[in-house]
Amino acid sequence: MGRNYVAHAKELGNEMPTEPLLFLKPPSSVIASGEPIRLPAASAQVEFEGEIGVFIGKPLRDATEAEALAAIPRIAAANDVTARDLQKRDNQWTRAKGFDTFCPVGEEAPAPADLAALEVVTRVNGQERQRGQVAQMAFSIPMLLSYISHIMTLEPGDLVLTGTPAGVGKLVAGDVVEVEIVGVSRVHNPVQDR
Repeated sequence: MGRNYVAHAKELGNEMPTEPLLFLKPPSSVIASGEPIRLPAASAQVEFEGEIGVFIGKPLRDATEAEALAAIPRIAAANDVTARDLQKRDNQWTRAKGFDTFCPVGEEAPAPADLAALEVVTRVNGQERQRGQVAQMAFSIPMLLSYISHIMTLEPGDLVLTGTPAGVGKLVAGDVVEVEIVGVSRVHNPVQDR
């Protein structure tokens, strides 16, 4: 999900979408905590985007928001790593968001009853850079899943990243970036040149 926090859209000079803005990341972009994010030579501006990831537990097609909420068994901290310069140049975001290692995902945890109480924090080299609450999202998590399910069927095991708060910034080789769903899940990754 792109631009789901108003402050993040503003920091990049973008208007808020009137409906959810979707993109896809390939499975080859997914890495585990501790694995390195590799900076591609094609980009001079690779940035972190800390997000709350929700896993799908049963097929969702044309789902209501209540059905979508009931289909979330687990959540995980995730980093939607983005080549910002390429994102600005391309009409669609596959290249900017799809490089190998551009989707670190942390340990899975049971989804809480109250998703709106969740908070995501991103730290680079131990310094807090992002902090956002689900309650600040323009589109709720159940609404996002319902919306997607009216376009494409969500299958068990699919992972949906729900948007990033303000504070995104550049990563350089030698950095260590950590995304945490406070008290629930975290993912940390060193950054290396390719």
